[in-house]
Amino acid sequence: MLAASLLPFCLILAVGYYYFSHTLEDEVLSKLDKVVEHHKATIETFLEERRRDLRFVVDSYELGDLIGEGGLNEVLDRLKAADAGFIDLGVIDSAGDHLAYVGPYQLLDKNYKNEAWFKEVMSKKEYISDVFLGFRRVPHFIIAVCKENRDCPWILRATVDTALFDQTVENVRIGRTGEAYIVNRDGLLQTRPRSGLDLLESDPDAGTYLTPHKGLRTFKAKNTAGDEYLYATTWIKEGTWLLVVRQEREEAFSGLGTVTRLAVAISLAAVLAILVTALLATERTIKKMRRMESEKNQLSQQLVAAERLAVIGEMSAGFAHEINNPLQIIKQEKNMIEAAFEEMAENGGIPTPEDLAHIKDCLAQIGLQVERCGGITHGLLKFARKQPQEIGPVDLNRFIEEVISLAKGRAESKGVALIEDLSPDLPEITVDPTQLQQVILNLINNAFDAVMEKHGGPGGEIRVTTRPADGFVVIEVSDNGCGISAAHLDKVFTPFFTTKPVGKGTGLGLAVCYGIIDKMGGVIEAGGREGQGAAFTVRLPV
Repeated sequence: MLAASLLPFCLILAVGYYYFSHTLEDEVLSKLDKVVEHHKATIETFLEERRRDLRFVVDSYELGDLIGEGGLNEVLDRLKAADAGFIDLGVIDSAGDHLAYVGPYQLLDKNYKNEAWFKEVMSKKEYISDVFLGFRRVPHFIIAVCKENRDCPWILRATVDTALFDQTVENVRIGRTGEAYIVNRDGLLQTRPRSGLDLLESDPDAGTYLTPHKGLRTFKAKNTAGDEYLYATTWIKEGTWLLVVRQEREEAFSGLGTVTRLAVAISLAAVLAILVTALLATERTIKKMRRMESEKNQLSQQLVAAERLAVIGEMSAGFAHEINNPLQIIKQEKNMIEAAFEEMAENGGIPTPEDLAHIKDCLAQIGLQVERCGGITHGLLKFARKQPQEIGPVDLNRFIEEVISLAKGRAESKGVALIEDLSPDLPEITVDPTQLQQVILNLINNAFDAVMEKHGGPGGEIRVTTRPADGFVVIEVSDNGCGISAAHLDKVFTPFFTTKPVGKGTGLGLAVCYGIIDKMGGVIEAGGREGQGAAFTVRLPV
């Protein structure tokens, strides 16, 4: 029995460890990917900014200005002040001869027409070379741009500060063994790796990673010394340089060993805890489930109450319109009484039988309108008041008429027709009238919004129908509004789903209606077509 209880735990632990180790590996590789992507962008930005600097110079200066006295020196000073990272500048004509040179090397008498980089820049107009020795016999690389000239094109060439470029490339710190460096297509180092090799030396591990590929490549491999590394590589500089970022696998996954030991300790503690606390945990779980069920019921009640308040808010304009009409009549009758008293005062203060009859009629009308206002407010309070759930017999047609009376004012104020089509001799149903009232009002309000969206008022029609159907009574609320698209029919009762604009609907109304009808043992369904109106059908058992 104990073994059967512990077997699932052990399986879970094994599966958890398996997925954790793979997740950790994916996370480490993903981190390496991001480092390489960021570093690639940094390096390419470095090179592109310097290429643009040189292009700006050749586009902004005439050849004579650059080869004149102090001209090229002034340009180099400005570039250095802007941290461009150039150590020299040279202007070279189409024959490969230096027209001007500023820098620490004796190159003014050198001719470059047979140099590979010279041929490339004359052909491509812009060129960033690999690292090479050149006439100065020092590893370096250059950026050169060609100025088109109808008579004689010329080249502005600059040597990049390799120390600054190495620092840019090496500026990756991934643990103790992580490093970043660049090799060319032949596997020759273009920057110095942390492992100690120098520029233009062949990386002995180049065969591990130097393969053509697109985008970013991440993999595990052993170097020539047998140490396993995580590699991330990507081609840069139009596919002529390969950026390599790598870290020893043991260091990258050092956290896995710690987690393994921790998992073993936790497992032993968990086994002991299972034996000691099984009964207590079961008891607590049962209590928690009961408490959660209670909280769920309370939340459901609060949701119904909140939706009831939302319905009241939507109907407020209609109530205001309905109350305003009798108030206007009362005001008119009051003015007529005042006029009658003024007339009596002019006649000596003695009322005639006609005056008394007129005042009596006015007071009767005022009383009638007061009763009308009272009926309106009573209906509103009856709906809004929080009442305990009371399930009892309900005369559905009479009940529907009372509910419609609450919504009629809002419909009439906008010119929307609210039509009753009630089947006579319906059997009574046993439900909570307060909750059923909320459902019907919500459906009417939704129909009102739909017809207002399509018709804007007059021309809109809402029809409330009742009929018997095989042990059920059916309540249908239909309209000639904007309808429901086929894609939305299956979602209308989903909580928080709404097609209304932000701030207009919460997406809870129909979900609450669905829950209420479901508790009553009934069914609520939606139908209709987009642009042709909608119909909501409620079926309740007799």
